[in-house]
Amino acid sequence: MKKVTPQQLQRDFEPIAHVPEEQLQYLIDHSEQFTLEEDEFLFRKDEAADRMNLILSGRLRIYTLQKNQSREIALLEKGDITGLLPYSRLKTSSGYGQALEKCELLSLHRKDLPELIRENYELTEALVHFMSSRIREFTTYQLQNEKMMALGKLSAGLAHELNNPASAIVRSSKELKSHLGHLPKNFKKVISIKMTADQVDAVNDMLTERLAANTPEKKLSLMQRQNLEDDLADCLEEKGVDNPYEVAENLVDFNFQCADIDAIYNYTSADHFAPVMKWVNDNLTTERMVREIEDASSRIASLVSSVKNFTHMDRTPDKMKADIHEGIENTLVMLNHKLKKGNVKVERKFQEDLPKAPVLVSELNQVWTNLIDNAIDAMDGREDAVLTLETQQDRDFIKVMIRDNGTGIPDDMKNQIFDPFFTTKEIGKGTGLGLEVVKNIINKHNGTIKVESQPGQTQFEVCLPLETSV
Repeated sequence: MKKVTPQQLQRDFEPIAHVPEEQLQYLIDHSEQFTLEEDEFLFRKDEAADRMNLILSGRLRIYTLQKNQSREIALLEKGDITGLLPYSRLKTSSGYGQALEKCELLSLHRKDLPELIRENYELTEALVHFMSSRIREFTTYQLQNEKMMALGKLSAGLAHELNNPASAIVRSSKELKSHLGHLPKNFKKVISIKMTADQVDAVNDMLTERLAANTPEKKLSLMQRQNLEDDLADCLEEKGVDNPYEVAENLVDFNFQCADIDAIYNYTSADHFAPVMKWVNDNLTTERMVREIEDASSRIASLVSSVKNFTHMDRTPDKMKADIHEGIENTLVMLNHKLKKGNVKVERKFQEDLPKAPVLVSELNQVWTNLIDNAIDAMDGREDAVLTLETQQDRDFIKVMIRDNGTGIPDDMKNQIFDPFFTTKEIGKGTGLGLEVVKNIINKHNGTIKVESQPGQTQFEVCLPLETSV
């Protein structure tokens, strides 16, 4: 193996290209040059990170393990620098470094770093600058990756939430169009009826009263509804109405009783009752379909509004006084599909007069999304899943507690959950970046986050200051 020269380092390593040759020679003289064979490990997870490594040739794979499956973090090759750098606080390796092919490396041990820093200013400056750039690039990648994961989850849930009301609108509009096509024929039968003004007013008043009621007077069980439909169908059939069960189903939705049918029968005559009931049913059917379209349209409008508020569109990117509850509620709307799928009951214990806090709204919503999403996953498969959200003011701070009754976090993992790339989820279900991003966002707000966990209960407590720190 031929010894590397300062000129080669200047040529192949862009971060130190302008460092004086004598300082690069110092680096070479105090480092070990060695070969790493294919599949051989340069470092393993949790091993001491005590070397700065310059890759002279070959390729190196950096990865971590999730549920015994590897997840690639980076691919390094000739000209890359990895491992310990001057002034770095790195103590142990958070992943694995494995050679994809035969590699040559130049490696400086931690014990030689203090002297290198003292004796070689330009080299130290270049390496520190490289470290800063690496942190900045990694953080950008990290945030982008986490946002894309969150966007994928939210878009899937949102698509499902939007699909239901959109399908309802299409279905109801088609039914309404078909229904309106039959009205001219039914109208011919109605106008041939001879009724007094008082009789017409009596039927109209009853119909108007029922149409004005937005919801049934009381919620009927499935058995109660079925019994009422049977009773109404019998009443209609006795009085000569065609398709009595179809009409009865509509009447139940608008709180009709058999006594109402008898009253309409008394207002009309035996010959005119069936056409009058057909006219009544046509009006009820039209009202029902219009309400379904209105409800579905309102649901879509509500979802769009929640998305806008969640992403904080058209607002200043700076900190502003915001209602913490509004952000949490918007997050629940975004995750509603997942809550329903997991049959999760949501309990709110909100302080009613909670003051507004100066926050970066869109970033804080990312905190709620990660914490609530993790809580839902922790309760996966539990029949009595309960998500508890609590807020309270504690002197000059706001506390937000997010609790779940899931499996809990093992004691040996509690100190690692905020580490980058650490996750207990399967491949494709978690990046291992979520909680680290959460911690960074909370730090940006000069707040704190802590966790308490045992089997059956896990609580994350977020503490945010009510005043912006100068």
